[in-house]
Amino acid sequence: MNILLMVRTPFIEAVPDFVEKLKRLGNVTILDTDNGIEKEKLKQAVREVEVIITAVVQIDKEIIDAAPNLKYIMKFGAGYDNIDFKYAREKGIPVTNTPGQNADAVADLAIGLMLATARNIPAKNEELRNGDWELSMGIEIFQKKLGIIGFGAIGQAIALRATGFQMEVVAYGTFQDQTIADRLNVKFVDLNKLLNESDIVVVTTTLREDNYQLINAKTLNEMKEDALFINVSRGALVDEDALYEALTNGKIKGAGLDVFVEEPSNHPLLRLPNTTVTPHIGAATNEAIERTGSVALENVQRLKNDHPLLHVVN
Repeated sequence: MNILLMVRTPFIEAVPDFVEKLKRLGNVTILDTDNGIEKEKLKQAVREVEVIITAVVQIDKEIIDAAPNLKYIMKFGAGYDNIDFKYAREKGIPVTNTPGQNADAVADLAIGLMLATARNIPAKNEELRNGDWELSMGIEIFQKKLGIIGFGAIGQAIALRATGFQMEVVAYGTFQDQTIADRLNVKFVDLNKLLNESDIVVVTTTLREDNYQLINAKTLNEMKEDALFINVSRGALVDEDALYEALTNGKIKGAGLDVFVEEPSNHPLLRLPNTTVTPHIGAATNEAIERTGSVALENVQRLKNDHPLLHVVN
């Protein structure tokens, strides 16, 4: 079985056992995707593969057609918007993901981005290292109102952490588990109410065709002027130019961003003083990658043994 593994180098280094175990199941080729990969190079790489394991690399119709022996596509993570799973279904190719395995890692980062943005920690760190000892005023996240867009595993994990800050939590999304919401003291509201009233808005929802650029000039205009905006989901959920305008014009106070429309990104958002930015590291913890790797290995083993796959999304 020819397997193509496409993840960033630190992921591989974090779980060497995963790679070794995967090699026992087939002939593994590893593509370093730290700085992306050109489509033509990718098309050449998939020519002989039967299994594609991808983190963020786009697996579209063109790539699927370039792999005549392809039997299975695995998303090394939860959100599978980078895979044309509908076309794969037409071709009889199953697509699976590893839901929930990185929820705690992403939730931790979301809280970190809230704190870093609220207190301007990255800028203060840089200034102090350059010899500037300057006081600046921040805000507290303690007992603030948190609006979570998307109440899946990541949204729920953020809500759980928010209880430690005694935050009032509201949520909006198509998935509404009232039992979990009651346990976490979360209230479901419509999007307008969430945006109008929240001190911090965090996006965790899955990217779909119907929520592309959900955060745009109109929705940003509905937020409080002293609000913080956090995105740990997908860059395409946000109109980046509109967010840049809102931040530069003082429409909202600050933003913490782990994801961008183009990755690697060079958007002007990266250089604003009131943004905290990270290079899509939400799932990048040893624990999360180990959990994700375990699910991945089990599904490759199931494919090899002709057993039903777990977490089929198409």
